[in-house]
Amino acid sequence: MSAAYFITGTDTDVGKTTVAAGLLHAARSAGLSTAAGKPVASGCDVTPKGLRNSDALALLAECSLPLTYLQVNPVAFEPAIAPHLAAREAGVALTVQSLLAPMRGILAMNADFTLIEGAGGWRVPLADQDNLSDLAIALKLPVILVVGVRLGCISHALLTAEAIARDGLQLAGWVANIIDPKTSRLEENLATLAERIPAPCLGRVPKLKALSAEAVAEHLQLDLLD
Repeated sequence: MSAAYFITGTDTDVGKTTVAAGLLHAARSAGLSTAAGKPVASGCDVTPKGLRNSDALALLAECSLPLTYLQVNPVAFEPAIAPHLAAREAGVALTVQSLLAPMRGILAMNADFTLIEGAGGWRVPLADQDNLSDLAIALKLPVILVVGVRLGCISHALLTAEAIARDGLQLAGWVANIIDPKTSRLEENLATLAERIPAPCLGRVPKLKALSAEAVAEHLQLDLLD
């Protein structure tokens, strides 16, 4: 039976892709087939093959099914700015409808474990009044939340969990990605998050010296997902 999730973060640069790649690697190590999508990415490099995003490439590297880059990341922008601003500058209509078909194509491959990764936090604007969270709603996917553990993360995490619930989606699990290991009262903060987030903690990812999907996977528990 295949399972698919939308993975989001409490903010930008909280380690969404780091955790997503780790989850995909853990699934592959468990003998599951994997697929992933990064519907929109800004901050891309210009290459002979076209724009390429490092996050999307990291996801693609952990996909066991034969996916092309353009399938994983159908909409890419060069400037490292908010996607809706990059789209506006490029003259692209960035709507939920424009992202639905390619992501449904990935889901239709029926991998054992599929992740669709958002950009930034939960309420990221697209064109008009669309938000990237509306894509998760349209796809009806349960959500995995990556909490970037640092000062202020509790409020960000709880507000995001509330928004996900308000949008009618299940919060399937969350991951504590410890961005700042020197966070004051780290263990107490983690305990508060565990008490207040209405979903299982899939793991704590420490600050790793050698960052890799394999190293991150060692700190994650896929079996806690519904």
